[in-house]
Parts: sequence; C-alpha cells; structure tokens
Amino acid sequence: MSFVIHNRGGRSLKLYEVQQVLGAIQICGHHSLEREVATACGADLMSDVLAFTKDGALLLTGLTNPQVVRTADVGGLSAIIFVRGKIPSKDTTEMAKELDIPLFSTPQTLFEACGILFANGLKPCPPLAGKPVEK
Repeated sequence: MSFVIHNRGGRSLKLYEVQQVLGAIQICGHHSLEREVATACGADLMSDVLAFTKDGALLLTGLTNPQVVRTADVGGLSAIIFVRGKIPSKDTTEMAKELDIPLFSTPQTLFEACGILFANGLKPCPPLAGKPVEK
C-alpha cells in the first residue's frame, strides 16, 4: 500500500479527505464531511488529549468507550477516528450523535493512521509551549 505525500508544510483537510486517505468508514456525522481539521492527536490517555490538543483537532484512538466522546466534547475536538477497525458501542455512537461529533473507523493502526495524516499535511497537536513533558 502506498500513499502520496501532498504537503508537509501543514494544511487543513476536510473530513471527507481524512476518510479517503485512511480508508475509513463513517459511523455517524455524515452531515459534517466538509468540516476542516488542521491538527490531529493520537492517544489512548484521555488526560493527554485534554492537556495537549487544540480546539478543532482530530482525535485518533483505540478506545471506544463513551468517555472518549465526552473528552472530545470537553476538548472541542472536531471528530474521532477509531483505529484497528474498532466500532464503538451503540451508547457511544448515540452520545456522539447528540453532541455532533463525527465518528469514523479505519483499519489502520494508530501509528499508521497518524503517519498517513501527517504525510498528507496535518500537523500534530504540540505539547504546551515551554513546558517539558514529565516522565
């Protein structure tokens, strides 16, 4: 499988473009395919998501519980992509619909999906400026 690197300088992608490059299926939020994202975060620790994401970011995760949707809502994230072909429960999907958070599922691993999005122009959500990350 090969992917074209369009732009490493950073650019926004519409959700339909994200869906296309990741070979993802859309679970809910079909009306939001024109929504743009400029940054992405790959994480399973929701505390990291809240600490290091920017408003409007895209979240990639292997977690499928309702807490992921709550975190996306509190953090002002644009959409959630579940990796490794995971599909969330009905409760998680219903919550996402109520909160207008589009959900997708890609067969890619977290590492692959983040790399593909980076290669296609999305920037990572940076750590807090000037603050070292504690070990």
